[in-house]
Amino acid sequence: MDTNRPKVSAPRILQALSCIIPVYNEAENLERFIPALMAECQKHSQQIELIVVDDGSRDQTVPILEALQEHFPINLLVFSRNFGKEAALTAGLAHVSNQASATLIIDADFQHPLNCITEFVTQWQAGYDMVYGVREHRQDRPLFLRLFSHLFYRLIDRITPIKIPHDAGDFRLLDAKVVVALNQLPERERFMKGLYAWVGFKTKAITYQPEERRHGQSSWGFGKLFELAITGIASFSSAPLRMWSVIGAIISSLSLLYAFGIVFDTLINGVDLPGYATITVAITFLGGIQLLSIGILGEYIARIFTEVKQRPPYIIARTLLSKNSEQI
Repeated sequence: MDTNRPKVSAPRILQALSCIIPVYNEAENLERFIPALMAECQKHSQQIELIVVDDGSRDQTVPILEALQEHFPINLLVFSRNFGKEAALTAGLAHVSNQASATLIIDADFQHPLNCITEFVTQWQAGYDMVYGVREHRQDRPLFLRLFSHLFYRLIDRITPIKIPHDAGDFRLLDAKVVVALNQLPERERFMKGLYAWVGFKTKAITYQPEERRHGQSSWGFGKLFELAITGIASFSSAPLRMWSVIGAIISSLSLLYAFGIVFDTLINGVDLPGYATITVAITFLGGIQLLSIGILGEYIARIFTEVKQRPPYIIARTLLSKNSEQI
């Protein structure tokens, strides 16, 4: 999918490339992933920085990265605990060098094909400000997760003007001005896929076949995906709040019509012996509607509460900067 197709002009020069790599318990992958990523990036630029954000790993991820710093231009940010991938991406973007012409976001589990980087760079040089990967299939995930993801994207397409590409993750190449724009967004409850779409710019989608995860297991279960989906809906749409106003108006109208019906029936047929079934069903139904609407309202209030507290989205316990000569 192309938006605002760029005019033909002189190709951009990738003078310096930053890579953001969020990691969580990736000790078994890093010793092969970092050299492979560097080899691919060096095809396009000789000035490279690898910003690795450790999101509270409990294995040997940090010691391995410290050892790799002797050979590769790694800037290591170590969180004080696990804050989540959205926070790790936010921290990485905030620490991108001002000299970087573009920034690559990629996972360390090998599921993002390294050979796509060449196509990303080619499209960036052609004038696109954001080049992102779209998975061709999701057969590696359980059926109910794929169904949930499909329903989420269909819903958010209908309730928000922001068009979030389906099956597009964080695997993407960002121009320097896109990084600046993302860093200007102050919210703490972040839905990065929505923020990428919200900032706009000229975008280009590249389809890819996700590879098998080399080692370890994904930490993204249904619980985290559901929480992220709620964050995405609450961050980019007020439609759920408006929806309950409409439902309330409909129920009130039906209740009024029912009241008129009772009055008419009483005038014609007299007073009938009332039953408990109708009352019980009505009270239960209306009570459930009220609790559900209060719950949705509570989701928005909780996010207001989070933003008002102004706590930082992450805390960096240690920053280990690279002294490698290839560092930007």
